Amino acid sequence: MMFGIVSLMLFNIADIWFVGQLGTEPLAALAFTFPVTFSITSLAIGLGVGTSATLARLIGSGHTASAARMATDNLIMTTLLMLAVGFGGHWLIDPVFGLMGADAALMPLIHDYMTVWFSGSVFMVLNMVCNSIFRSAGDTRLSGVVMLFSSLLNLLLDPLLIFGLGPLPALGIQGAAVASVTAWMITTLLALHLLYHRRGMLLLSAPALAQMLGHWRQVMRISLPAALSHMMTPLANGVLTAVVAHHGAEAVAAYGVGNRIESLALLVCLALSMTLPPFISQNYGAGQVARVRGAYIGSVRFALAWQALIFLLLFLFSAPLSLLFSDDPEVARWLGLWMLIVPAGFGFQASTFLSASSFNALHQPMRAMRISLLRLFVMYVPLGWLGSLLFGLPGMFAALVLANGITAAIAWLWMNAYLTRLGSR
Repeated sequence: MMFGIVSLMLFNIADIWFVGQLGTEPLAALAFTFPVTFSITSLAIGLGVGTSATLARLIGSGHTASAARMATDNLIMTTLLMLAVGFGGHWLIDPVFGLMGADAALMPLIHDYMTVWFSGSVFMVLNMVCNSIFRSAGDTRLSGVVMLFSSLLNLLLDPLLIFGLGPLPALGIQGAAVASVTAWMITTLLALHLLYHRRGMLLLSAPALAQMLGHWRQVMRISLPAALSHMMTPLANGVLTAVVAHHGAEAVAAYGVGNRIESLALLVCLALSMTLPPFISQNYGAGQVARVRGAYIGSVRFALAWQALIFLLLFLFSAPLSLLFSDDPEVARWLGLWMLIVPAGFGFQASTFLSASSFNALHQPMRAMRISLLRLFVMYVPLGWLGSLLFGLPGMFAALVLANGITAAIAWLWMNAYLTRLGSR
């Protein structure tokens, strides 16, 4: 699963690297899009969490007969939902990005990117839900291969469509969106083919309306809180992007690059958080609470140690890495400062989302959502804003580390208390 996540993160890194060659303004425009695009990605993650937890518990408890029907019904729901979201998104570009602080010079670039992105977002979400179905059955290898294929397609198409080649016109930042949508569309068709022919999890028969609605309610009981929890992250990042915008377009560009690096730096623990829930849900369905506890505790310990190593590497190589993404010295300076401070909290951040994903796997989505609310809107945004107000961007970066540390400790205590009660039943 880690290799699949690597490819997914490189998908975003490739976009920002190629767009960075166009100049500071396109790079800043792409940075502004990140909270919005990640909101839709968070919806996809939430739908995937609900799908995976529900199907994995059925498999663990031995009730596999309705798994294919539920998976198919959930894909139908995902398609209808995303067509509505994509259509509505076109009308929200101006008000949303205006609230985030995007100036008039960046709005045409944001329109070029987001108009195409919203049109094809249905394929991105379907692709992620298909991968969750693979993982619910324990087939992480197939999920990883599909994700890798999508990333390679995007990597091939990005330079062709951004800079142009032969008869292909140079589309600039819009080319990055076209490349992404094309890669998602092709990969989604491949994933649906594999679900039908290899896994037998896609049915072509017409669903019974009452059964389909029942499956939608069952999945959405977990998916909605999980999606809202994940959507809080880009919402919080949107608020913090507006705070960073007061320091100039160069600071926004650096912060946007930092968000992409954060995703890449957390990829191993993100892969762990995607494979841990099916494992927990299957063992929960089988009544194996001791295995659930062992998996959770071992995962958190690993996350803290691994992210400490990643922080050390970013700390040591912050200067050359910052120059890799931009030749603007001001952007490189802010990015270098980000790498010296913010990654110190990545271990705590990984521990927090492992706790939240474990609660979702135990069919306790509201507990997971409380962790997200605590981290982002009680700790992350208020402390980040206060740090920026008092000490500028260095203060904001340090405050983010503190927020992650406090939340991780509280989430750890909550999860262990719940597992103790679960084991005593």
